[in-house]
Amino acid sequence: MAFNHLPAGMHDALSPLSITPVTHSVPMAPNQLPRHAGARPSPRSVLDRLSAGPSRTTRITHTEHLPPRTGSHADWPARIRPEVIAAIRMAGIDRPWRHQARTAEHALDGESVVVATGTASGKSLAYLAPVLSALLTGSEAPNGRGATALYLAPTKALAADQRRAVAELARPLGSGVRAAVYDGDTPVEEREWVRQYANYALTNPDMLHRSILPAHSRWASFLRALKYVVIDECHTYRGVFGSHVAQVLRRLRRVCARYGSSPVFLLASATAAEPAAAATRLTGLPVLEITEDNSPRGELVFALWEPPLTELHGEQGAPVRRTATAETAELLTDLAVQGVRTVAFVRSRRGAELVALIAQERLAAVDRSLPGRVAAYRGGYLPEERRALERALHSGELLGLAATTALELGVDVSGLDAVLIAGYPGTRASLWQQAGRAGRSGQGALAVLIARDDPLDTYLVHHPEALFQQPVESTVLDPDNPYVLAPHLCAAAAELPLTEADLTLFGPAAAPLLPQLVARKLLRRRTNAWHWTRRERAADLTDIRGQGGAPVQIVESATGRLLGTVDAAAAHTTVHDGAVHLHQGRTYLVERLDLEDDVALVASANPPYSTTARDTTAISILETDTEIPWGRARLCFGSVEVTNQVVSFLRRKLITGEVLGETKLDLPPRTLRTRAVWWTVTEDQLDDATIHPETLGGALHAAEHASIGMLPLFATCDRWDIGGVSVPLHPDTGLPTVFVYDGQPGGAGFAERAFHTAGAWLTATQQAIASCECDAGCPSCIQSPKCGNGNEPLNKRAAIRLLGELLKQAPPETAPEG
Repeated sequence: MAFNHLPAGMHDALSPLSITPVTHSVPMAPNQLPRHAGARPSPRSVLDRLSAGPSRTTRITHTEHLPPRTGSHADWPARIRPEVIAAIRMAGIDRPWRHQARTAEHALDGESVVVATGTASGKSLAYLAPVLSALLTGSEAPNGRGATALYLAPTKALAADQRRAVAELARPLGSGVRAAVYDGDTPVEEREWVRQYANYALTNPDMLHRSILPAHSRWASFLRALKYVVIDECHTYRGVFGSHVAQVLRRLRRVCARYGSSPVFLLASATAAEPAAAATRLTGLPVLEITEDNSPRGELVFALWEPPLTELHGEQGAPVRRTATAETAELLTDLAVQGVRTVAFVRSRRGAELVALIAQERLAAVDRSLPGRVAAYRGGYLPEERRALERALHSGELLGLAATTALELGVDVSGLDAVLIAGYPGTRASLWQQAGRAGRSGQGALAVLIARDDPLDTYLVHHPEALFQQPVESTVLDPDNPYVLAPHLCAAAAELPLTEADLTLFGPAAAPLLPQLVARKLLRRRTNAWHWTRRERAADLTDIRGQGGAPVQIVESATGRLLGTVDAAAAHTTVHDGAVHLHQGRTYLVERLDLEDDVALVASANPPYSTTARDTTAISILETDTEIPWGRARLCFGSVEVTNQVVSFLRRKLITGEVLGETKLDLPPRTLRTRAVWWTVTEDQLDDATIHPETLGGALHAAEHASIGMLPLFATCDRWDIGGVSVPLHPDTGLPTVFVYDGQPGGAGFAERAFHTAGAWLTATQQAIASCECDAGCPSCIQSPKCGNGNEPLNKRAAIRLLGELLKQAPPETAPEG
């Protein structure tokens, strides 16, 4: 029997990123913003009060102290127009930080550059200074459009907020800077003005893919003058979505060359490992990196917090911890009572609203004036609503905010004293971005990571070195994925016939794909070029945030109103019959999923539970690309075919996570061809580890679950982006085998990253299981919330011995790091 663990959407090629509305005011950094008056409690004293009491003290597993840092100024390069420098001074910034000046210098030299510095370090100003300078000079050309710039953001909201910030900063420059948003919400009459007259167009990769590039002839004057392409929050372009964006950027460069331009790329990233390498993979161009952060930072006290075990019991009688949601609400309440301005980051909209609601109820019992001083902040609010919340935070009217990642990307929340993070956000980069929201005016701040009942969270709060002594992750993307590349070759051919000379731009995988596209009658070769042959739009072959297939429409049954859509591949797990669906803070129950008409009918409801789909999976090896001997064991990487079927769903209490019941489902199986890492062990190794036939299945299954939970520490993925299968005797290997695979067609680079870091990854997996205080396994170590086998069988102690035996002879290149 195979034991398995499927990603959230065989579901989905990396579902649309949950990183949504963000606000930027004038782009500034600490000490470039007005300070708030009033004495502030020290971060240490705030933490001491939070942890007071015998039951609280033991919940802090580690405290890290990051000392304050002073800033280092420089002068703007002489080539920046004096009018631009004057406008920046009018915004209250006399001199730039050194990293801002260095970034501007590279941009002026025509060198593509990525600035990857900490939160609130003024990255926006680093690229805006040279961009505005070039636009001002270009506006003096005879046609008024001697230079243009294109700004790309991962979300529409971020682009709109950046436009407001640019308009504010560039107001003294008059008509020299004509910034405009071009996205799906831009009215038709405004679109023509943007094409003809704007010199700074702010958009997103989706519009570049679907609208601008297919209609490039209408953008000819803009593209001919294109000097800079700004890619903001570029670390968000990872996995399949990042791979799609990489190919869209190659198409942009190709079309620009047609009009005689060769734009310089300016990228802004959160602190990341090897940002230049990641930016080069994204753009296909050599990119320099600026990583030394010269902005000042206040003291940061960072605590790791583990909620206590409760008297509740989960599956197989496993102990259950208090949920991170409940713990965060309690801490937010305590901080508000202390008058400490706090933002609490929660992974879901529903979770953010729950935290705010619980905190409000608790505060009402203390002081009836306090509940109104805590609120929820999520994506889906109108800009005016978001701005009102920000003003309330700045003024001190609001003391607490429970927020989704809508607040993570760069919104100005200077003046906060503390950040609560409800569950590890998936990457160290996101963790530091969230922690950096407090203390943005240069004062000290407190950050608290509250662990969820999850293997990775449990590991991190007991292994602080994995957070505080390791660099942030590399951004993983694979532009050569044939499932990604093929539709972009078709789109490129529709934009301009593809020639042999173009293939280098699209990478080594392009040439072998062309005969396949010709055979499928998507392209036709005529003389020396390939042409798009169909009437329909080639850009519609792929959704860059999904994995193809007709999207399933989510329709409110009572009104017929379309609420939204979900990728076809994600529908089985997210909008099955009985699923709880969240839309802009409202809760719905799915009444029926109609796969023939691609419609999910939902009704407004307020159930006291959440739902999680469960599935079963079989896997077969198609091709082994690489195989490394680990003594008698084998570590392999290659292509696999996964067959999956969603079989049921669990209902869990919202606050406690307690399982209320399981409901069977009748859905058809789905198949997926993707990439996987797998390892095998021999009968002799099982004997050496004293693993008997009756415990083998539980040992493999437990190791599989825990390794999936730990992989996000080594690759920029979520556990829902990957899946796994464990088999006591796999027909293709003839041995006990554990697979971990990417949940997207053709792969996303996560399994490959797992293969290259296998020693460290599997060592951390073994340590996570061994350090958990439960007896026989629990959600903090080896149980999985999406296991289709009901978390049976699992054997904690045998898994520890099995992984120990496997790792005994791991070679140096994959041996544990450090």
